[in-house]
Amino acid sequence: MEYRQIDLAAWRQVGEGGNGKVFVNADYPDVILKINKSGLDTLDFALKEYSVSTAVGKLGVAVPEAKEIVRVGDSYGTITERIVGKKSLSRICCDEPARIEEMAKFLCARGKELFATPCDTTLFPSRKAQLEKCFNQVRFVSRKNLDLIRAFADTVEDKNTCIHGDLNMGNLVLSGDRYFWIDLDRFGYGDPMFDLGHLFLICNVYAPMKQVQNIFHMKEDQLRRFWDAFAKAYAGKEDHTELDLLAGKFAALDMILCYEFHKNRLAEQIFFGIIIKKLIRTYYASA
Repeated sequence: MEYRQIDLAAWRQVGEGGNGKVFVNADYPDVILKINKSGLDTLDFALKEYSVSTAVGKLGVAVPEAKEIVRVGDSYGTITERIVGKKSLSRICCDEPARIEEMAKFLCARGKELFATPCDTTLFPSRKAQLEKCFNQVRFVSRKNLDLIRAFADTVEDKNTCIHGDLNMGNLVLSGDRYFWIDLDRFGYGDPMFDLGHLFLICNVYAPMKQVQNIFHMKEDQLRRFWDAFAKAYAGKEDHTELDLLAGKFAALDMILCYEFHKNRLAEQIFFGIIIKKLIRTYYASA
């Protein structure tokens, strides 16, 4: 199949996230162009993003409409509905720090709605099944620690509810009184704690990293504030220690799942190995 070639010179970059860059064109005000970073700018990845976004929308989940797949030089990108006036929760937190707690509670409420949505298990992947495949590939965890993590993973129920896969304050955007989920390439079904473990990793374990702070436009203390407010809302009480302990265990599973979602260079594997040892010492010590 032939895909329309886009001249990037006619487009203006307006955003950048962990996976890629977003562009707009004055001649096409109702759409955006998204090009993923090197390694994720393939036709297979663009096809996946397009089909996933379309299928998620059919579940009744609020997502921008996917329009078409296009070529940009040797790369592939997606043309998607432009949400006029949109702003991610992370941008709101950056511009108005006093609203961090409000935005954390909003993400929690929308997350709970998502987790209450039955998923089409014939179209979307099981997170637990993906994890099981990754256990056979991972190289940055010792056999002893891997067995420890795997023993915990075996206790996780394979629920048929929707999970985002990359739940964070940058992947929920607001436009007036409307909201939309974006970056859906990891969408699937399973225990919602997979999503919470991912958010916990960002807001606590990765919080001191400048690269992460730049991606989410938030400082370390702001990321930790966000988790604190989110966890209080999710747990329904001030003391969310129990939730943190469980999220820490799922954070280790999230790191194992990296094998499913992108190729890890040697330097990344060394980094992951260091982080996962810390997670195991802290959250699996009593296992």
